[in-house]
Amino acid sequence: MLLFGVMMVAGWVYAALTQQRHALQGKIGLQLFLVVVLALYFTWFWTHGGQTLAMQTWRVRLLRADGKPLGAARALVRYALAWLWFVPGLLAAHLAGLTGGWPIAGVVIAGMAVYAATTRLQPDRQFPHDALCGTRLVDVPRDAGRQARSKRP
Repeated sequence: MLLFGVMMVAGWVYAALTQQRHALQGKIGLQLFLVVVLALYFTWFWTHGGQTLAMQTWRVRLLRADGKPLGAARALVRYALAWLWFVPGLLAAHLAGLTGGWPIAGVVIAGMAVYAATTRLQPDRQFPHDALCGTRLVDVPRDAGRQARSKRP
């Protein structure tokens, strides 16, 4: 839900800066702008604590494979590789000549399911984009946040 709000505000900023008057006017520019906004969002959160707000809720943290925090370059590589969730399905839908929302959505969802299933091929059950860029998702204990807050002066 938070990311939806971020994208809405980013779309509004883009429309205001470009004087966009119609949703299809400047569509490619808007899409590229939103990809950059998403890259900034994920990169900033992954390099500042290893968790987006959703990851905090799910008690999951992103670290390098050696257990250290991510740098900006590795976070950007992971962001780019995470598009592997969607790109194969979108490419398959395009090559199949599909039009309309539901047929494309079905192919993309099927591609996402196949991508998620590839975790079974990894010895540590990580996603392929994590294996490729040397990162891993780790569980955060439920009381870790309470302990960190109680140690503050």
